[in-house]
Amino acid sequence: MNTQIAYLILRVAVGVSMLGHGLVRLPKLQGFSAWMLKTFENSLLPEIMVLPFSYALPIAEFVLGILLVLGLFTRISSIVASIVMILLIFGSTLIENWGALVPQFIHVVFFAYLIQHIDRNSFALDTKLRG
Repeated sequence: MNTQIAYLILRVAVGVSMLGHGLVRLPKLQGFSAWMLKTFENSLLPEIMVLPFSYALPIAEFVLGILLVLGLFTRISSIVASIVMILLIFGSTLIENWGALVPQFIHVVFFAYLIQHIDRNSFALDTKLRG
């Protein structure tokens, strides 16, 4: 029982982190996109790649956060969230934002744990839907 509760706490915590990131960016999506374009203007990434990512990122963070908090599609949500974080890690290295790497890596570790121990995901909508 304790391992299932610990899993729940970790899943909800990392889900709230993702949800919060998306939630604060969505109302200012255009400003966030402009900031990201400015941040990457001298990087190797062309604007044509940064622009769609800058709009998709807050939406992905918000949706993935909700899914993780609810425990709905937990495995696939954790995999997709890991991919998002890996893309963020790549971007951070291209602009030499070394300080951003630590929290991004921590998120990846949490997502890897959620995937590896998915059998502990007892307190989740996934479990209720499986019946």
